[in-house]
Amino acid sequence: MNIRPFGDISPKIAQRVFVDSTAVVIGDVTLGEDASVWPLTVIRGDIHRIRIGARTNIQDGSVLHVTHDGPFNPGGFPCLIGDDVTVGHKVMLHGCTVHDRVLVGMGSTIMDGAVVESEVVIGGGSLVPPGKRLQSGYLYMGSPVKQIRELSDEEKQFFAYTANKYRELKDRYLAED
Repeated sequence: MNIRPFGDISPKIAQRVFVDSTAVVIGDVTLGEDASVWPLTVIRGDIHRIRIGARTNIQDGSVLHVTHDGPFNPGGFPCLIGDDVTVGHKVMLHGCTVHDRVLVGMGSTIMDGAVVESEVVIGGGSLVPPGKRLQSGYLYMGSPVKQIRELSDEEKQFFAYTANKYRELKDRYLAED
């Protein structure tokens, strides 16, 4: 089964959520309304919590995990993802916080304790190092990421557009099941 408990904690799945049969969702995970989890994705909330907001899509081959509470990580790091977030193919989100209306480009990695404020674009293949904070309203790229430029109003409209397109696609998949 691809949605399963860890210990006595089971994932909480809201209304109209699509989780592909090849994806795995484990433990203390919450998926918000109209969220989608695409093929070969792993969302593993075994040692801390993972929260994924409404209309957020986690695309193919992505991995979401957390960091436990311990002497080197007091309190640990949950993985918290906001609403209307597009997480591109093969993204690694580990113990980080991503606010609303963010695009995480394909193959990017966001590490423990990093915070991505709302309305940010992270270019494909970027690395957000531990503890880094990305300020709202900018494009970031590189390894490690650097602030490149402010986003235009048109680019900011893309967040809702992309979230809606993935919501529509998710609905088509649900209708076929």
